[in-house]
Amino acid sequence: MKCKFFFLILLLKTLGIFAQTNNYPPSWTLESCIEYAKENNISINSLRLSKNSAAQDLLQAKEAKYPNLNGSLSQGLFAVNGSDGLHVNGAQSQSIGANSSMTLYHAGYIRNNESSKNLLVQMADLSVQEAQNNITLSITQAYLNILMTEENIVALEEILTTTKTQLKQGDQFYKAGNISKLNYLQIQAQVAQDEYNLIAAQNSLRTNIVNLKQILQLPTAYDFQIVKPENIVVDENLKSLSEAQDLAQNQRPEVKYGELNIENSNTNLKIAQASILPTLSVTGNISTNYSYNNGNYFNQLGNNFYLPVGLSLGIPIYNNRIYKTAVEKSKIEIQQANLDLLNTKTVLNQQVEQSYINLQNSISQYESASKQMNLNKQSYDIVNAQMKIGSIDYVQLQQQRLTYIQSIQNYLQVKYSAVLNKQIYEFYAGNPINIK
Repeated sequence: MKCKFFFLILLLKTLGIFAQTNNYPPSWTLESCIEYAKENNISINSLRLSKNSAAQDLLQAKEAKYPNLNGSLSQGLFAVNGSDGLHVNGAQSQSIGANSSMTLYHAGYIRNNESSKNLLVQMADLSVQEAQNNITLSITQAYLNILMTEENIVALEEILTTTKTQLKQGDQFYKAGNISKLNYLQIQAQVAQDEYNLIAAQNSLRTNIVNLKQILQLPTAYDFQIVKPENIVVDENLKSLSEAQDLAQNQRPEVKYGELNIENSNTNLKIAQASILPTLSVTGNISTNYSYNNGNYFNQLGNNFYLPVGLSLGIPIYNNRIYKTAVEKSKIEIQQANLDLLNTKTVLNQQVEQSYINLQNSISQYESASKQMNLNKQSYDIVNAQMKIGSIDYVQLQQQRLTYIQSIQNYLQVKYSAVLNKQIYEFYAGNPINIK
């Protein structure tokens, strides 16, 4: 009985720990998805570790301007060469010392090295920001795909309900001899097709949910549910392309990364140039020793006290072109960093422009797609009303149904494309993702 009770307590504690470590919200908004990914994504956290490592390099570089200090302590025994050979007589010796050195001049190497390490920390932080931006856009697209599929499912369910009603009416008409068997089979085929369309949409929804779960790196068994916004509006208010591009160039982390990379490359050139110049250092050490049978231990430590201090000048003369090569490669790295920044700015402008074009296209199609869907809905309703009184061309019914379904697909595609491209366009301009 005690064993069972202990097992129950252990199980409850385990479940409690599990619940705390997997404290997911019951349903996810787009904002909560983005914030969760920024904090928990494996790749982003790996970049954060790289930033922490760069911060440690910076701390080390800052300490290089100060003197170092090393201590030493040695203990030994005297070996005596007697008539019977070499042997240890047990007499002890001891040496105690400490040494220190500090670079006084190295053509700004220490200062520039610290500046370089500081730039690398900033660049590592920008890499984190860029990764967060990329995953934000991926999550937004995956989230909107789910919303679009859910809206499509609602529309297909309504169509299926209508065709099932048509099938009941057709069954009555067929039994009464008012329609042919061919017409009755056509209605049955419509129901089967609408059921297939609905199942395909539901399968697509599951796929889209799994896609978003995988982006968020959530457990497979987790029941993932999203919160649908109250109203998704296609906003036609646009910043000008030039304004959005300017904002992107001034704010995006990839551009700032490229600018810092140029600055760091120039700093690395200064570091390489310092390597071929003399280095002036101050050195000093303090030491004392004790040997057995030469007097009192503490007196010997005092009498044998030794404190030399001096200057050391290192002058590179010939080093197999190692330093010269480093200087020339640093100059090449500066040119490459400038090209990388130019490429980054060019690609970013192209991305903003493409987003602008996609958004304009979607908005221009949205109004006509909405109008087309509404008109086809009215036509489909009229055809359904005609069927109730038995006055219907079944070929026309099928054609109108297919036209209505296609108009729904077109409308949803254009609508969510406009919403997505608006979010991307605004995000490039520095505005947060915000779908209401």
